[in-house]
Amino acid sequence: MLNALPAANGGASLNNARWVDLVDPSAEERAAFDRAFGLRVPTAEDIAEIEATSRLQTENGALYMTAPLILAAANEPWIPAPSGFVLAKNILLTVRFARSQCFDAITKELASNGAFAPAMAFARLLEGLVAHMADLLEASGKDLDDASHLIFRPDTNKRIKLARETGMLRDLMIRTGRTSERMARIHYSLVCIDRMAKFALDRGREWIGHEVAGELHSVSTDIASLVQFAEGLVSRVQLLQDAATGIINIGQNEVMKVLTIASVVGIPPVLVAGIYGMNFKGMPEYDWSWGYEYALALIVITALIPLIWFKWKDWI
Repeated sequence: MLNALPAANGGASLNNARWVDLVDPSAEERAAFDRAFGLRVPTAEDIAEIEATSRLQTENGALYMTAPLILAAANEPWIPAPSGFVLAKNILLTVRFARSQCFDAITKELASNGAFAPAMAFARLLEGLVAHMADLLEASGKDLDDASHLIFRPDTNKRIKLARETGMLRDLMIRTGRTSERMARIHYSLVCIDRMAKFALDRGREWIGHEVAGELHSVSTDIASLVQFAEGLVSRVQLLQDAATGIINIGQNEVMKVLTIASVVGIPPVLVAGIYGMNFKGMPEYDWSWGYEYALALIVITALIPLIWFKWKDWI
């Protein structure tokens, strides 16, 4: 699909456009843009390249840039959406293969404002993408706040069944791991957007204008602060996962301690019962009138002695 924003009073002709937005373009749309502006339209394979030299290029006086953007809406999965940007003096081309509310909102904003330069549209688009990434980081931070509240909950005196707590913590570790992966994607997207802003400043400084240059500098400044915020969130993810793992290990160790104590406490009574269960004729206790009660008392005493010892050592 082809969306073209014309210059003021320029009509709807593609030749009069200042920003052309191609969404999953067809061969005919690619050819129409090439005929109108003499510029190559990046393919999906070009946009998917990860080398820095492939992401930032200059060709026929135009700046070719790509970025691994992320599309996300409320309560929907995050979708990787690599996008391409071609910035020239007279045209801005964006190529993407998925719908984006961020692109659509900026398109409506620029269309309502009237005349704009391609470089200004590019700067405004970067600002909108950075704001979108900031919203995603805020959502990730909220997810980590919720996970932190569940892990370091204040009602520590309220007992929770071990199996339920272990399952809950396991789910939290999966959630925080997914959040960490998303933040890594956001971090890389921000780095690529920052590179595009600096690349445009460096290669297009003769024609982008002072106002656009100032906005691109602001984009880089905002990205720097967001990168620091993302790095702090990554540290929180590691802390929360370590805490959840530690709590699970503590719970399992408690179970093992109980089983160990039970096995140790049961050894002396079993030994006493085994001795008096041998039924040898020469055992004098068999002739005692209180022999049975004596054996029961000895079993109880030998079971209590290890418990008292563990309590005295403060092991239980």
